[in-house]
Formats: sequence, C-alpha cells, structure tokens
Amino acid sequence: MERVRYMSIDVDARGLACPQPVIGVKKALDSIAEGTITAIVDNSVAKENVIKFATANNCGVSVSQQGDHYYIKITKGKAVPTEQTFKQPQTSNGKLVYLISQDTLGHGSAELGGVLMKSFMFTLLERDPRPDVIMFINAGVKLTVEGSPVLEHLSQLSSHGTQVLSCGTCLDFYGLKDKLAVGSVTNMFTIVDELSSAAKAVTL
Repeated sequence: MERVRYMSIDVDARGLACPQPVIGVKKALDSIAEGTITAIVDNSVAKENVIKFATANNCGVSVSQQGDHYYIKITKGKAVPTEQTFKQPQTSNGKLVYLISQDTLGHGSAELGGVLMKSFMFTLLERDPRPDVIMFINAGVKLTVEGSPVLEHLSQLSSHGTQVLSCGTCLDFYGLKDKLAVGSVTNMFTIVDELSSAAKAVTL
C-alpha cells in the first residue's frame, strides 16, 4: 500500500467490538507516513486500548470527551510533540508469556482448582526467570480484580516487572471493569500479538 506523506483521518469506531477499534487505527496509521488520526470510540475500554496501541507505536496522543464519546487524536511522524510521546518498555526477544483462561487450575474440583491456582501463582513469583507477560481472558480476569485470592502474588509479580494484562471484553462481560486491581486492560489484538511474538507461550 502506498502511504500518503501527510494526512488527517477520522476513524469512527463507535459500536465496534474489541479488537476492531485498534485494528481500524492500525490500518489508518499504516496508510500514512505522518499526520493525525482522530479515533472516535464510545467506551472507556476501547479508549484505553487505542491509547496503548498508539503510544506503543511512538505516536502522540491527546483525548477529549463529548458526552459518551471519546475523541482520541493520534499524531504520527515529525509532527509528534515530544512531550506527548510515551515509549513503552522494551522486552527481550526471549519473552515468556502466560495466557490464563480460567480462575481455577485444572479440571475437577473447583475448590481444589482454586488452591492449585494460588500455589501456581506463588511458584511463578518464586521462580527465576519470572514471566514477562501474564494475560487473563474469560473467567481468568476474576483473578486480577478486587477480592482475588491471588491478588497479592500478582501485585508482587507486577512490581518485579511482569506485565499483567486483562481482557477488556471479558471484564465487561463479568461486570468487573471497575474492580480491576492489578495490571491494565488489554484487547484481542495485543493478546494475539504477544502470543505470536513470544519465545515461549504457555496457555492454561
């Protein structure tokens, strides 16, 4: 695709499910060498996902709100103001990534599964090297919210540099978006990207 040197593009992502807002922004960014993109979204999860994607790609970001809609102005190229550019920490090529899809470990007794998950998280904390990224989807997001039995372990992992990411769509489904207590919200685009680029990926 031939990229336009400078352009201003609007990406209307209102009503779109994850990860479509991020994909729409990515396509718009890929189509220009430099310029501005204004992404319009109608929920805070989409807003945060778009902001994280833009900052991870060294773009400037500013956000305004009009009613229930968020207008995210993304600046790419030489026009990016220095103070608006936020670089994400670099990870090594030997990245270790875990994907947790449930709040218990193994099949059978839910009570036993809860005990095993707590033991598993403690072991990850004590193990060297620790995971670079732990991502939580489906019922797994219940482990990253207030009242989680493994919240202390995850908080310690996060303080030691492990990136803790919870699926925003999943948090919304379980009504837990406002109860997230560790890490940050992510989207399916980032989840697939992290799994694809990891030197080793483990799914539970």
